[in-house]
Amino acid sequence: MRTMAAAPLTDGGAGARGRSCGVLTFHRCINYGSYWQARCLVEGLRAMGMNAVLLDHHSPAIQRAEWRCALHPTLPQPAQRTDFPAYAEKTRKFLAAFEELPLSRPFPIDQPERMDDFDAIIVGSDEVWNQRHPWYGESPIFYGAGLRAPFVSYAASFGNHDASEGLPDHWAGQLRKFAAVSVRDENSRAIVRAALGRDPALVLDPCLQFPPMQSGAMKDGQGGYLALYGHNFPDWLSGHVRRWADARRMPIVSIGYRNDWAHEQRISAGPEEFATLMAGAEGVVTNFFHGCVFALLNRRPFLTAPTPYRFHKVRDLMRALGAGRHMVSEDQDASAYDRLLTEPMDAAVQDRIAALRQRSAAFLNDALAMVR
Repeated sequence: MRTMAAAPLTDGGAGARGRSCGVLTFHRCINYGSYWQARCLVEGLRAMGMNAVLLDHHSPAIQRAEWRCALHPTLPQPAQRTDFPAYAEKTRKFLAAFEELPLSRPFPIDQPERMDDFDAIIVGSDEVWNQRHPWYGESPIFYGAGLRAPFVSYAASFGNHDASEGLPDHWAGQLRKFAAVSVRDENSRAIVRAALGRDPALVLDPCLQFPPMQSGAMKDGQGGYLALYGHNFPDWLSGHVRRWADARRMPIVSIGYRNDWAHEQRISAGPEEFATLMAGAEGVVTNFFHGCVFALLNRRPFLTAPTPYRFHKVRDLMRALGAGRHMVSEDQDASAYDRLLTEPMDAAVQDRIAALRQRSAAFLNDALAMVR
């Protein structure tokens, strides 16, 4: 795959061309969404004329936590031991894909002074400010600590850190050092508004802002399939979806994780395979944020029931795009599933994505001009 060219820089951002830019994000997470948002952002910035690379921070403790999660990603299931080779293969594919990304020289995550020099640094996207992230939570570097170049945020998120809890004064003080701030969800926007007394820009996730082009969609020989992305779905959802698929003789293909109620497991899919499978599906069922993003990118019918961890970012994306009907709940009947998995996506949703792309491009242009 390669990334589509971004919207051209405005005159206000013309000074950005050829300048060096480091992107600070979770670029080594063994997670499809984390991989694609990092890749799309750095390639999108390159298409805009920046000499952009991902800042290649390392931590042995974080690496161990990441690999443990990758090899045992779901709650215990009977088949988990037999799935270990597939999860290991998936992990190897991710590790190989990481090395193909445009990377800076490696440096310890707690020693940012050892990174290369850059003209500007962009922090985001992903949950870079999530106080509750199991291994990146409260990492000072993502709040700008130790960064020598001027820095801005793009599509940063607090994840499942609820706005009602606020932000401690120390971290609010760190955010004040950003030259420009943008977030990707209303929950994060409310946290920044309360902490800084001003509204940050609301922008698109990099996968929606700089869409990856598909190199060809995989199609099942039996006439299509339903892509399933996520794990630990509630029984009320799995029952509805399985009955819907069986009635149409449409196989459910579970991508990246075991879901016993799917017809086929594609646990070992790497990042490229994930994108191809999502593009080739007749429809998508997901409880992950980037499952929704890739359904939107490919204009596929979809439905989602986000996990509590992902609730804020999925809900806020659906609201921003006027796609709230795609979130299902336990009290909905089978007719809702039939509509969401068969009817074309509302044209107004794509119109809102286009409008937010313009707004996001304007933010990037202005932010990069500000730190030149």
